[in-house]
This record gives sequence, structure tokens and C-alpha cells, in this order.
Amino acid sequence: MSQVKENDTVRVHYTGKLSNGQIFDSSLEREPLEVTLGQGMLIPGFEKGIVEMKVNEKKTINIPVAEAYGEAQKELFYEVKKEQLPQDMAPEVGMGLASKNPDGTEVQFRVAEVHDDFIIVDANHPLAGQDLTFDLELIEIK
Repeated sequence: MSQVKENDTVRVHYTGKLSNGQIFDSSLEREPLEVTLGQGMLIPGFEKGIVEMKVNEKKTINIPVAEAYGEAQKELFYEVKKEQLPQDMAPEVGMGLASKNPDGTEVQFRVAEVHDDFIIVDANHPLAGQDLTFDLELIEIK
């Protein structure tokens, strides 16, 4: 039986969990993830976990912060004056916000702190700074 190797295109079901067991994403209720390895589309630990799996194999992998989304970076926290927000907005911690760059690309933020005159927004990936666990099932090697 063949095993997954670098640059293979695979279909895999996954369930991602935080260290406290909370599920943050799963493909079980939809089509499996289809991806070509070696293209930089997956976090490094996820990709390493798939390599050498066989079709129909199931396993659980633990991915440390460094092989997931990395540590939260302090330079990705920004202070925004409340007067710069839409008048009808009532910012709350955890609320998602988006902003457009001059080139038209969009940046996603999360509200980290709310103060009287300003808020602190966080542009880190929401899973930055966290170890992750994934339950994997290899469906197909294309």
C-alpha cells in the first residue's frame, strides 16, 4: 500500500482541537480537505503529520506552537482611537474587524481590549500562541 510523500495531492479529514480539548475546526461535516503537499498551504506540523500516512489510516498528531501559527507577535497589536470606528459600532473583546490596505487587500483583526477612548486590535492569527491537536484520516492519495 502506498504512503503519502512530499508533493503528493491528498484528501484528508481532520478535526482540530485546542490544548483544552475545544474543537476549533473539522471537515467531518463537509468534503475532506484536498491539498498538494509542499505548496505552503498548510501549517508545517499538519503537513509533517500527513507524510507517510496510508489510505484509511487514522492518527492523532500534536503540533507545538512553533509548527502551528507561531507565537503571538506584540508588534501585531495596534491602538485604534474610537473616533476612527463607525459611529454605530460598540466594540467588544473578541469581535472581528477588517480593514482595507491602500492596495485593496483586506486585513483581519480581533478586538483585544476596549478602553474609554481607544481599542487595542490584534492582527495575529487567532490560533497564534497555541499548541494544536489534530485527529487525521487519510481518505485518498491522488
